[in-house]
Amino acid sequence: MEELDTFDDEDTAGTVFRDVILLALIGFVAMVVMLLPHLQPPQEQREEAKAPGNVMVEMHWPNDMPYDVDLWVKAPNELPVGFWNQSGLTFNLLRDDLGIEGDATDRNYEMTYSRGVPAGEYVVNVHMYGPLPKGTAVPVRVVVSVKRPLEEAEQIAATTVELRSKNQEETAFRFRLDGEGHLVEGSVSKLRKPLITELH
Repeated sequence: MEELDTFDDEDTAGTVFRDVILLALIGFVAMVVMLLPHLQPPQEQREEAKAPGNVMVEMHWPNDMPYDVDLWVKAPNELPVGFWNQSGLTFNLLRDDLGIEGDATDRNYEMTYSRGVPAGEYVVNVHMYGPLPKGTAVPVRVVVSVKRPLEEAEQIAATTVELRSKNQEETAFRFRLDGEGHLVEGSVSKLRKPLITELH
């Protein structure tokens, strides 16, 4: 019978070391391969995160002005949506900002989003809810954007409205959209239309 070759202890330690390093490398590569799909979300998910609604109305006023300004939006043939009525068939008020009261951030803003784009006239109003010190004017920036299917959101109107007294309500915009979400040419106006009094 032939005798088995004896292994050198140094050679055995080197082989074990190489095996452990190789297994660690394979494990690392496997983890990277499993994490790759999570590092880059699909394009459709990123698009949905950008624009959660079809018609978006945003209102901002200076962060250093601790006043309660309210956004009111009316879709065609519906009741206005604002802090008293935070959801309708088309619009939802996502944030009712009270100024500094009960606010986790320093930013002053309110926003509404729609589900769908019914054809007809839309009205966007701003309302000074609380009292203002004499001589104070609050500049309120209002922006309206529309997102149609398979397109980026498009800003269709923007303006700044000044509020100077308690319960002052001003119309930022009146505009018409067709059934596909396109702005009807010549339909944007600031013709005043009170919305809060329609709820009572």
